[in-house]
Amino acid sequence: MKPENTLASGTDSPTGDCCGAPHAAAVPMPPVTGAAGRTFRIATMDCSAEESDIRRALEPIAGIRSLGFQLGARTLRIDAGEEAYAPALEAIRKAGFDPQPAQAGAAQTQGHEGHDHDHSDHSHEGGFGSGATRLVAALVLAVAAEAVSFFAPDLMAWKIAGMAVAAVAIWLAGLDTYKKGMAALLRGKLNINALMSVAVTGAFLIGQWPEAAMVMALYAIAELIEARAVDRARNAIKGLLDMAPEQALVRGEGGAWTATPVAAVPLQAIVRIRPGERVPLDGLITQGCSAINQAPITGESIPVDKETGDAVFAGTINETGEIEIRVTAAAGNTTLARIIHAVEQAQGTRAPTQRFVDRFAAVYTPAVFAIAVAVAVLMPLLAGLTWQESLYKALVLLVIACPCALVISTPVTVVSGLSAAARRGILIKGGTYLESARLLKAVALDKTGTITEGKPQLVDWRVWGGADAASAAQLAAGMASRSDHPVSKAIAAGLKTEAAEVQDFKALPGRGTEGVAKGQRLVLGNHRLIHERGLCGAELEAELAQHEQQGRTVTLLADETRVLALFAVADTIKQTSRQAITDLKALGVTPVMLTGDNAATARAIASQAGIDDARGDLLPEAKLEAIREMQQRYGATGMTGDGINDAPALAQADIGFAMGGAGADTAMEAADVVIMNDNLERVAETVRLSQRTHAILWQNISLALGIKSVFLVLAVFGTATMWMAVFADMGASLLVVANGLRLLRK
Repeated sequence: MKPENTLASGTDSPTGDCCGAPHAAAVPMPPVTGAAGRTFRIATMDCSAEESDIRRALEPIAGIRSLGFQLGARTLRIDAGEEAYAPALEAIRKAGFDPQPAQAGAAQTQGHEGHDHDHSDHSHEGGFGSGATRLVAALVLAVAAEAVSFFAPDLMAWKIAGMAVAAVAIWLAGLDTYKKGMAALLRGKLNINALMSVAVTGAFLIGQWPEAAMVMALYAIAELIEARAVDRARNAIKGLLDMAPEQALVRGEGGAWTATPVAAVPLQAIVRIRPGERVPLDGLITQGCSAINQAPITGESIPVDKETGDAVFAGTINETGEIEIRVTAAAGNTTLARIIHAVEQAQGTRAPTQRFVDRFAAVYTPAVFAIAVAVAVLMPLLAGLTWQESLYKALVLLVIACPCALVISTPVTVVSGLSAAARRGILIKGGTYLESARLLKAVALDKTGTITEGKPQLVDWRVWGGADAASAAQLAAGMASRSDHPVSKAIAAGLKTEAAEVQDFKALPGRGTEGVAKGQRLVLGNHRLIHERGLCGAELEAELAQHEQQGRTVTLLADETRVLALFAVADTIKQTSRQAITDLKALGVTPVMLTGDNAATARAIASQAGIDDARGDLLPEAKLEAIREMQQRYGATGMTGDGINDAPALAQADIGFAMGGAGADTAMEAADVVIMNDNLERVAETVRLSQRTHAILWQNISLALGIKSVFLVLAVFGTATMWMAVFADMGASLLVVANGLRLLRK
């Protein structure tokens, strides 16, 4: 199937609203019960290039669900079936790494049930303080070596002292690099560590020991900064987890309230949340009414009114009233935790551009290495340089050959884009969909629940034949309140009046209801019922036709001799739908409505929303065929829906968007993007984010290759030094990281 990561079903919770505003229901998300997987510490993994090596090694292994890299902590979380761990670890070892089971504390930093995140400095191997301390000491010693070379007398004793200082600096900064470089060379691989090891060793041996020390120190510092930056992007979404409080006020058996760690709160427990506090766990309100800020879940900070029976989510903010909730999800399985896990799964997949860059880097590095060898051998013969000058140029080329900036240019951008989308209530299930959304030429839109509210409302009513308006409203309210039909409920909710008492009430299947109120025998029914009773006239027929052309359902109140009032009920469009359609058109995306409702209703709703192409009376199979026809006609086609009948079309579309707030589980599973707040404008926002991500990706690739190309020419034909080469390589790396992190900004 098309989706990279299918989200498992959850459980819907009832919805409601004490003030009439729509709000999100519990969103089906993947369970977190095996989300933690197993965490391994890999001492020699602290660079994106090494992450790519491990990803490539694990790609052929079946049964791996997701990978979670933390370069700063040098840990890898593998979420897989039991049968996959042994071959996965063996593949990592064959790639030259030594995975060891991580201690519980390290594993917890990657889990979802605690709030402790690892921001400390992690030691480099070699037993000298923290990584940052080692590198600062190495940089100081490298500067000292430069000072000895520049200022000290030209005596052997001073040279030996300077070389000793440079050697200590190289050892402090580059021991890990040498270990990994030697391991790579023994396997016949030319990775960044092998290139740096050869370059620094060669520079030291030809007498450029101050420069060798400075290059290694600067390289190691830049590597540490890159690792922290990548972890920042990858952990950006995890910051949401800190929004859930660590304790909850739980009611005990005797009625006493006790502060309890959220991890220890059982299902069905009653929790009290005071105004201003964050909701600790998912649950249903059992007492109270309040406005809830749901920004961590939906990306929208506008408070939503909630009352008894409504769902609330961990991490959201209780703004106005005290409420009590019944817990429906454990601490590690809240909607917020499942969102984070789903984003991490998406981050674990490689986007198309990342796969291209990895393939390119695999060719680029050996090619530049070959050029370096050619320069070292041929320049003395062809250009009259000394062997030492030619060897120095070759060593500069080795530094330029490091693919770090190129390799890191894509993952930090894609991960930042996925995290930025999640913060806005857009859950994208993989980098593939983040990149390809910009290619959409058309989007098919379901009507009910996607363009419209999905809840019938009384939009118009009027008395007929000179009847009294107040009396007609009371009679209609009394009749409608006795029925459980959605149209009757809409009429009862829309009439803000006291309902008349109704006796001898009965349903008329397919037609309406009948009863006695205020001494009158009444019917509240559809056009067919009134027509059968002979109460329709030409003027009334014209009025009914006008409403029906607008896609409204008309219900009439009548006594035994005449029609007293008519009530028009419709599923109104969302306030955001018109702007959403305008945004899609501005992006060059053609919106098309596909609905199972009748053609007249489809045309009416499409006209209100600004959609030119509306297709009604479609069964699920017909929607599927419509998507195929749109793909042939327009090209890349998206599908947006929320119901079970939308699932086949969502799966067929190039990108499926599920409306998360009111969506069905099946639609969630089939979709590639989940809109958590039911706001159709998020579809266009996804396309814009995809366009921006694509632009930054190619900015980064062009920047990395452009800088390297300039210094490659300077190294061969000009006067580029190792200093310049390392600044070019590490500077380019830091630039592409900073550029990619821009996506995290609002």
